[in-house]
Amino acid sequence: MAGQSAGSGGRNGENAMRFSLSDPTFRAIFWQVVVVGIVGFCGWWLISNTLTNLATRGFTTGWAFLSREAGFAIGETMIEYGPQDTYGRAVLVGILNTLRVAVIGIVLATILGTLIGIGRLSKNVLVAGVCSTYVEFIRNLPLLVQLFFWWAMFQDSLPGPRQAIEALPGVFLSNRGVKIPIPAEHWVHAWMGVAVLAAIVASYFVARWARVRQAATGEQFPVLLTTIGLLVGAPFVVWLIGGAPAAMDWPVLRGFNFQGGLTMTPEFAALLVGLVTYTAGFIAEIVRAGILAVPNGQTEAASALGLRRGPMLQLVILPQALRVIIPPMTSQFLNLTKNSSLAVAIGYPDLVSIVNTTLNQTGQAIEGIAMIMAAYLTVSLSISVLMNWYNKRIAFKER
Repeated sequence: MAGQSAGSGGRNGENAMRFSLSDPTFRAIFWQVVVVGIVGFCGWWLISNTLTNLATRGFTTGWAFLSREAGFAIGETMIEYGPQDTYGRAVLVGILNTLRVAVIGIVLATILGTLIGIGRLSKNVLVAGVCSTYVEFIRNLPLLVQLFFWWAMFQDSLPGPRQAIEALPGVFLSNRGVKIPIPAEHWVHAWMGVAVLAAIVASYFVARWARVRQAATGEQFPVLLTTIGLLVGAPFVVWLIGGAPAAMDWPVLRGFNFQGGLTMTPEFAALLVGLVTYTAGFIAEIVRAGILAVPNGQTEAASALGLRRGPMLQLVILPQALRVIIPPMTSQFLNLTKNSSLAVAIGYPDLVSIVNTTLNQTGQAIEGIAMIMAAYLTVSLSISVLMNWYNKRIAFKER
């Protein structure tokens, strides 16, 4: 026993941390404390120096300016806003405008990039050549140049409202933007939105039930068709219950411009088209690389089972390619969101543009930059969390 105690004490003595830089544990803690101290000192010095300089020049700090009247107009808003509203509401308008172009852009860029990526692998020489040319051309031009190009196209190449081009019945193209008809305002539309959300939740539980059922019985359930049926059928039933309102708000030329309908301004259209076409070029390469990463044996096995090209792509290749595609695709979604800040160059009132106007009027530069950083950081982290959750969900699960 005495010998065991002595041996145990010796091992404990070897594992105990010694307050010397020659001890690895102490050395690791020491340098971490030193680095944290240096970073903390630099942060304190920067903040203190900035506050001192602001006080010397007579600038006030704080967030009280958000409740003051803004006094400037915003050309494009998703919520009601006027110059008499506060700076806080103006910043909210900017955030919503940024989110609108980011969400729509991500959806459209994903669709376009996926189609082009698949097209690059086509056996049709013309399709593959066109897709390859698109990718090489788009990826090697700066995004800002492309935004200027699209803005000039929408602003200068289209005629005025009186000579507007009617691309489709009720759809007019002019240098004031794109006007499209929309359903007239009715209370049932809000409930149709609720029905869509309910259909999404129901589809999730149907998919879970289908997986459990397939694992138990081996029988497949048509989840995709059921989901489409729920997404289309639920709002349609609500629409019928609400009296099937079919009135439309058509754009009509009155005076020097169109009235009614939905307007897509040249600035928004240029920003959206520029972001979508630019990001789609990168997404196409990611999709192509993901498909090529699937072993040829999978394709040959699918062919041996008699699957045609479409079902083979949908059922065998893409589900496996997604595991390679999702991580770099997340980066492209983040890039598209952050690149939307270039909207300030073509006059689209996004978050950066509105905050720039705000800080020019109030002199609250620190708070303005902090708001921009916080907004983009929140949106980017939200996208990362969502995509990482999806990536983890579709990952191979070893049993």
